[in-house]
Amino acid sequence: MGLALTVSMRYEKIDNPWVSHRWVLDEVMVDIGQFDHLFDPVVFRLDQIQACAMDEHQEGRRWLFKGFNLDLYADESEGYFLNVTSDKPCWFVMWRLEEGDLFPEGQIAVPHRVMLSYNEAARLLDGGEQVDQYPMDTLIYDSVKQFVDENYRPEVKKRHRPESFKGAARGVDVLGKIKS
Repeated sequence: MGLALTVSMRYEKIDNPWVSHRWVLDEVMVDIGQFDHLFDPVVFRLDQIQACAMDEHQEGRRWLFKGFNLDLYADESEGYFLNVTSDKPCWFVMWRLEEGDLFPEGQIAVPHRVMLSYNEAARLLDGGEQVDQYPMDTLIYDSVKQFVDENYRPEVKKRHRPESFKGAARGVDVLGKIKS
């Protein structure tokens, strides 16, 4: 099992005649048990994900979600490489709006995946999922960079020869005439 994580999502009220609020990825944190006391009782549970409401103020409310683990896989090392070599290395969090009577807003933004692979995030975005980014801290960056250095081997590019270099049999018809 990998590194335990907690995600914070923020419900923000906005001054807009068509939309009253929005959900924002607030933070991705390493979970060493510092939030356990806040989850008694658990307000919301979806599979292994648990949620609890945090501070509420005029602008909105913050929710914490725990139950995420970060595991790094060698076959995703290219995606980690693309992330750590980018200008802004980050966490990727895929979340969905879930319906529920427990929530004053009627819906809540529930994170479902926390990842570091650029490729995995791109696949989820291509599939129509909501994926937001949160900056990666230095300690996580250093660990992922070390993993990439140990596991990432760039794919060797194969050059394809153009048809014109493949030899005389490339375009000869049955009568031996060169096709044009």
